[in-house]
Amino acid sequence: MSSMEKSYNLHDQTLRFVDREDEMDFLYEEFASPRAEMSCGHAVTPMSLTNWCRRLLEEGKSKFVCGQPNCNKEWPYVEVRKMALLTPEEREYFESTMAKNAAREYFNSKTCPGCKFSVRRKNESNLSVRCQICTERKGKAYEFCWQCLKEWKGPQPRSDRCDNDGCINEPLKALKTCPEIVFESIKDVRGCPSIRACPTCGSLLEHTSKKCKNLVCPRCRVEFCFVCLKLTFQCLRTSRHYIPCSDGVAPRQTSIPVWHQNT
Repeated sequence: MSSMEKSYNLHDQTLRFVDREDEMDFLYEEFASPRAEMSCGHAVTPMSLTNWCRRLLEEGKSKFVCGQPNCNKEWPYVEVRKMALLTPEEREYFESTMAKNAAREYFNSKTCPGCKFSVRRKNESNLSVRCQICTERKGKAYEFCWQCLKEWKGPQPRSDRCDNDGCINEPLKALKTCPEIVFESIKDVRGCPSIRACPTCGSLLEHTSKKCKNLVCPRCRVEFCFVCLKLTFQCLRTSRHYIPCSDGVAPRQTSIPVWHQNT
């Protein structure tokens, strides 16, 4: 166990310890801590819980929900703070990020570079956003880039960048330039990027375990194969967890899927 790895104290009578697998260890890191039970009934270690909740924050969430399929139980922050054994530094990060994400979640807007008023984006797959105030003031359509926050240049609709200098889609850049991953338990898999966009919701995920090729997306909670980019149940129709995919390694992604939630 790493000296930096957090672990439960078996003498802590406020915890309910269980003899089960760590159900939040989606990257199969196999933490050494005893397992304790969350209010939803699933077993965790402080490290796996911290990693899962940090991932939710990185994906823009302001609330903590169990990552197991068919479990929509929301954990209060006080429970997460206790069960994850958050350090003072982690608590500061969690609480400040929760506040920022909550504000962004309820006020998903950006400042128009023309009139400086807040504008909401209706189409998440198009970077070009029309400001109605500027359009009325100028007597012609005024659109700006959601990414670089400059007046729009170039053709549209576009989801990667506009023609302004310095307009860079950082997620696409990461997909294009990330190093390759070498799976320790799967032979003959070459050329697989270490970062993929979830084929369901588009969240960028980095695979670091090097053991199993399947991964559960923290945002949409859908499991997919990091190698062929098929959903796990589809991949397993012609393959297995620890053997190469029948369709080989999917090429680097050049676009990011948009999550169409049924809300």
